[in-house]
Amino acid sequence: MADVLSFKEMCARFDVTPRTLRYYEYIELLSPQKSGRSRFYGAREIARMTLILRGRRFGFSLEELRQWLLIYDQKGTEEQNRVWIELADRQLDVLCKERDELEVTIADLKQLRDDVAKTLDS
Repeated sequence: MADVLSFKEMCARFDVTPRTLRYYEYIELLSPQKSGRSRFYGAREIARMTLILRGRRFGFSLEELRQWLLIYDQKGTEEQNRVWIELADRQLDVLCKERDELEVTIADLKQLRDDVAKTLDS
């Protein structure tokens, strides 16, 4: 049973709160094995958690991730990969626009800072 993590071990391994882990189960992102009140997470759930956290880091919503994970169960890897490419392309567009807006904001802030600094030097 070395490939199985307890609830507490799962929280520690992925640095998430118990509340987060329970929520992911509630919205059907994870389906641990249950024995009484105990939950156990096998290789499938560990892999799914890795994908969920990576997806969150990339800016995907939990619902997008849930739907994407569901595709694997319903249609297999090839269709899941097709959808992944579409999702990734869309998210890359979003992130690039956010980066461009941030660059403009940084330039504006630098200019304003420099303008104010010049008034102090005079």
